[in-house]
Amino acid sequence: MFGRAPKKSDNTKYYEILGVSKSASQDDLKKAYRKAAIKNHPDKGGDPEKFKELAQAYEVLSDPEKREIYDQYGEDALKEGMGGGGGGHDPFDIFQSFFGGSPFGGKDLSVYTLLKVVEAAEAVGKERVRMSFILSRFSLEDLYNGTAKKLSLSRNVICSKCKGKGSKSGASMKCASCQGSGMKVSIRHLGPSMIQQMQHPCNECKGTGETISDKDRCPQCKGEKVVGEKKVLEVVAEKGMQNGQKITFPGEADEAPDTVTGDIVFVLQQKEHPKFKRKGDDLFVEHTLTLTEALCGFHFILTHLDNRQLLIKSQPGEVIKPDSFKGINDEGMPMYQRPFMKGKMYIHFTVDFPESLTPEQSKALEAVLPPKPSMQMSEMELDECEETTLHDVNIEEEMRRKQQQQAQEAYDEDEDMHGGAQRVQCAQQ
Repeated sequence: MFGRAPKKSDNTKYYEILGVSKSASQDDLKKAYRKAAIKNHPDKGGDPEKFKELAQAYEVLSDPEKREIYDQYGEDALKEGMGGGGGGHDPFDIFQSFFGGSPFGGKDLSVYTLLKVVEAAEAVGKERVRMSFILSRFSLEDLYNGTAKKLSLSRNVICSKCKGKGSKSGASMKCASCQGSGMKVSIRHLGPSMIQQMQHPCNECKGTGETISDKDRCPQCKGEKVVGEKKVLEVVAEKGMQNGQKITFPGEADEAPDTVTGDIVFVLQQKEHPKFKRKGDDLFVEHTLTLTEALCGFHFILTHLDNRQLLIKSQPGEVIKPDSFKGINDEGMPMYQRPFMKGKMYIHFTVDFPESLTPEQSKALEAVLPPKPSMQMSEMELDECEETTLHDVNIEEEMRRKQQQQAQEAYDEDEDMHGGAQRVQCAQQ
């Protein structure tokens, strides 16, 4: 039993708050939030409610998983906790992390872990659907050849002894701390005549709204109503699957009383490859030729993702220009669910020129290469020209140095103008 599908609700409000379209990129979201958050910050006389709404909208839309859930099901799904919740963080913490650095020290946690589980829930009457999203990393070789991984997961299942009641008698009492609501409200002072009200699960009953006496607790689950269970799932990555594609295991998420067990959803993450770059069904590879190879022909062996050895060679008399591309049909990625059809492989060539040539090498090359263009100038005209000397430059470093120099000159000029004005005023006094 999977329960009814989550009800859809408003999925445009957060975009309207930030003033961006639903197709906005992450950079567009950052720019919009930065501009609006500074304008509406309470310390600068801005609207506190608008500031809180901006933080909530940015928190959801800047998170790919939350944004996907919001786009599909709307704001209500996030309010009920789907995708990790929405609007539960302090807007000042979000502002500080945005302008003052990541609270995780700049690390992307998914890079260091194979799995990251995000519990989610959606209200459906009195029942709740519980789902789990798991990031699973696969190499480009895995997605080219297809592979299967067995993953051991821990999940909660309804206690078989008390049938999910948590007590031996099957009875429970209303939590005195939260009056059975499961939620408590705390107040935070933001400044003079300004407070923030926050809602969070009750610590006494862990958000259930009920308590069980110590003597009546179930001896198997200790009153938790669920017990842990190990589950082994085989995740099959088919040939040609894309980064971000999902593999769903229906009804395998955590169980809980009064809930409908949802799905475990594996989200494929493609690892970076040291040689090949993937764009859709195509593969790109970089290769550097010597000047001799570029002019006189080349051949080299390229090991493919399935360990086949491909002989790559130029045509007789062909000259390879720097920064040029060559394509090979049917050597790209297999197409998903059509593995016998493949994209293209593109090879990007760069040419490694020698640092210098000896006079003998220059004469030998000049004898076989096309002749130089004639200057059409007399000896007398050449004598009247001024000779110059070329030297090597790092153009990026040169431009950076000039910009710094111009900025310093502008600063000095501004200082001189203000200093001169002050001296004139002193002289008039």
